[in-house]
This record gives sequence, structure tokens and C-alpha cells, in this order.
Amino acid sequence: MKKALFALLAALLLPASLLHAQGKTDVYILGRDKGSVASLQANGVTLVDARATAKKLGGSVELYAAAKQIKVAFPGMYAILSAPQAEAVINAQTVKLPAEIIASGSKIFVPVQFFMLPQVGKALDRKITFENGALVVEKNFTLAYVDKEQNASYDRLIFFQKGPVSFTTKQVNKHTVEAQFPGAVLKREMSVRLKDDFIRSFTLAQRNKDVLLKVILGKSGKKWRLEKENGNFVFSVAEKTLPAAVPDDSAPAAPASDEVEELDLTPSVTPEEEVRPLPVIKPEPQPVMTSGAPVIKEKRKIRIVIDPGHGGKDPGATRRGSAQEKTLNLTVSKHLYNYLKKQGFDVKMTRNNDTFVTLAGRSKMANDFQADLFVSVHTNAARRAAANGFEVYFRSDKATDKEAAEVAAFENEALQYEEAHYSFVDMLLESMAKNEFMNESSKLAGHIRNYVYKEPGIGIAVRQNNAIRQANFYVLRGVKAPAVLVEMGYISSAKDRARLNNKAAQKRMGDGIGKGIVSYLKAEGKIK
Repeated sequence: MKKALFALLAALLLPASLLHAQGKTDVYILGRDKGSVASLQANGVTLVDARATAKKLGGSVELYAAAKQIKVAFPGMYAILSAPQAEAVINAQTVKLPAEIIASGSKIFVPVQFFMLPQVGKALDRKITFENGALVVEKNFTLAYVDKEQNASYDRLIFFQKGPVSFTTKQVNKHTVEAQFPGAVLKREMSVRLKDDFIRSFTLAQRNKDVLLKVILGKSGKKWRLEKENGNFVFSVAEKTLPAAVPDDSAPAAPASDEVEELDLTPSVTPEEEVRPLPVIKPEPQPVMTSGAPVIKEKRKIRIVIDPGHGGKDPGATRRGSAQEKTLNLTVSKHLYNYLKKQGFDVKMTRNNDTFVTLAGRSKMANDFQADLFVSVHTNAARRAAANGFEVYFRSDKATDKEAAEVAAFENEALQYEEAHYSFVDMLLESMAKNEFMNESSKLAGHIRNYVYKEPGIGIAVRQNNAIRQANFYVLRGVKAPAVLVEMGYISSAKDRARLNNKAAQKRMGDGIGKGIVSYLKAEGKIK
């Protein structure tokens, strides 16, 4: 009775557009997860709990719930926020906001843009942004680590810099090089172990008003150089010849042909250390003008990203006498790729050989490709020998049950192979738990389950009542499209293992998943 009364009151107090849009917004301060605050979505604008957010940022708050008003104070500034106004009064000056402030019970929800105002950033001496669905607070930095490049002949460390930043370098001893950046402000301190023949490790630290970069050279690290390149600082190490600076117009060219090309199904292995480039995005077809005819823009193909789970130094699930999970995943993914390409889709794989790709890198690859669908292919394992069968998951913060949570925990263990330092952007923590993607992902999961069930010759059980499940898979977390994770069967089950290692069943599995994808796209009116 109480729940029904609460729902009725909520319906009376809140606009209909908000009743299904309540959620959480994560807060990251100086690279650390500071939890989340309640938030709402209204007409495309995110509104956050003003009191909880201000407190996380170190502000003082006075709430006047009856008057639907709140006062937020930071050093050197104060703001009065009143519902249902689309403005804030800051130090007695009125500032417009992109949406009305909303009062809901004892909470005041304010557009997240309020906390991104210059007045707030200046008061806190911080840069505040709203990135990938989270509020991110960083130093007003002038130097930040961006990326590393490792290959057979050299290593490179790349650092972003803004403003006038200079440097000095010195070789402390045979294996140690130091670079000092006077007056620079570091975004985040870090210590990274590359364990490479050129660079063993490096540390980046703020030392009073300077930033210190310390690089430990490997056995082949004979020559080194720190230079400016394309507006960044690049530290290069090689044994004989240092790499030349990359020109500004060195972007890779798009493939010349759009023909369907089947992937080679022969397993291949590349060194774990090889850094794979993100896929090249083909430009959309441009309008063609003919004499006296209207301009027509070609509709682009549906874009699908297939993600063979694990790879390289991350083997996934293993069992004696069987192929490793990473190999099974790749083989079936190649069959799926070939099936979808023949259907006319634009398809990319996060890896097409035995290469390690970070979990965040996989979802970033999908977003860079502007994928319409994302399918991650895996093989399950359990302590119970009796566990068996095909399952397909979509992401949710809450798992279907304990078993589903354990599956997610196992697949998320790939994080152990990644470096221990993550910037917010690198981690891509944009939540997949938005209603639009959760609902579409669950539909996609249903079609895949049905068609794998119908596909003859697979020989792995597909239980209609519990094959679709949900759990918090990290690889799905940042994908801006319907996304599912397929567990083809249990490598820990003797029966499933035999089928997973059967070449005919592997192709059938790829075809079954592909047919489910096609069925989903037809049902949703994406294709005819």
C-alpha cells in the first residue's frame, strides 16, 4: 500500500518524462571514484542532486526544502538555486542554466552544467567536465600522459601539453634518464611497468612546482630522445636508430576497396606487446549531383563490431586437452564475421589474431567505429562440472543471480592484465545502463538465443527460460549501442567442450549468432 501511495505521489509531483529517467551520476575527483549522486534526465539534460554533488566537491550547503531552494558555497563564491527557475544567482549575478531546476521531495536537482560554470571551476581551482555520463574533476593541468607505442625497434611515450611548457633532460646513470618540466602541473601521478627491452618502467610525479619524468631503460635502450611532436612531448627509446617524428598529415588512408573479404580462419599469433591501431572508419558516401536530378545521400550500411574475448597474454578459460578460450572465441568470431559480411553489413573485429586488447579499448573501438551493434564472444567456465549450455548476457548493474555475477566477475578479470593506471577517458565509464540501450540489448539477446537454439549441428543446450541473463560486464559498459556478451558454452563441461572444439559446430555457432543479429535488425525495422 505504501509503495502504491509513493508511486501516486511521484506521478503527481514529477513530470511524466522523469518518472522513468531517475538514475545515478558517477563523480570522479583527481582520478578517484568518489561514488555517485542521484540524477534525473529531462529533455536531454542531466540534473544532479545539488546538495550531494556540492558536498562531494567540498562545498557547504544550506537546503530550504519547503521553499524549494538551496544555497551552495565554495571559496570566494556562493550560489542560490531555486526551483523551478532555469537560472542560478551567483555572487548576486544571474546566470542562465540549460534547464529548470527541479524539486523532488527533499532533493533539489540542478542541471549538471551548473558545476561546470567558470565561477565554480575558479573557486575550486579545478577543471570540471561532464564526460561519458559522469562528473569529472581534474587539476588545471598543463602536462598529462597520453599513450605508449611499443614495437620491435623502439618504444615511445607520448605526453599531452598545453601552454608554454619547457623541459630539461639528463642521464643519471646507464639505465636511468630524467626529464624535468619546470612550472608544469601534472594531471595525474603514475608509475608504469612496461617490462620491455627498451623501457622497463617510468614514473611521472609532481615535485613542488615542477614535474619529474623518470625512465628506467631496458637492456636494448641505448639511445633516447625527448622532443616536441605534433604539439605533444614524445620520449623515444631505441637500440640503434630512433624513430623519425610523425608528420601532421600521417593519418592512415582508408581502404581503396569495399569488397567483401572473408577473414582467414587459420589461427595466427602476434607478439603480446604489439600495439594494434584502432580500425579505420570509412567515410560515409557523399551525395552525387546529376544534371536536373535531386541530391540523394546514400544510406550507410549497418555497422557491427564483433569482439572475440580475451587474447594475447590473457588466455581466458582453459582446460587440458582443449583449445584455450581466446582461440575458441576468435575462431567463432571469424565465422560470424564472414556470415555478416556476406549479408552486406559493415563489420569490424576488435582483434583478428592472438593480440591482447584492453577491455576499455574494445568499447572505445566500437564507439570510434560508430557501431550500431556490439557482440562480444566468450566461452564460459564454472567450478561445477554439471554447469553447461549457451547463454547470452546484456549489461546491468544488478546481476540476474549469483551465478551471473560470477560469470561477469570472471570475464572482468581481464583487467588484471592491463596497466593499473586509468584516466577517466581511457576507462570509458559511460554507463550502458540507459533504458534505450538496456532494452535494445535485451531484445538483441533474445533473437540471438532463439536462432542459436534453432541452428542445427551445434549440440550445446540452449534453455529458453534462463539463457538470457544480465550482469555488470566491463567490456559492455562504455558501448554507445545495443551490446551483448555471448557465452557459447562451458569449457568446464566435457559435453560442451567437445562441441566447442568441433569445427563444424564452431561454424554453426557463428552462423546462429549471425542469424539472430539479422532477425533483430529486421524486427526493429533497421533492414528489410
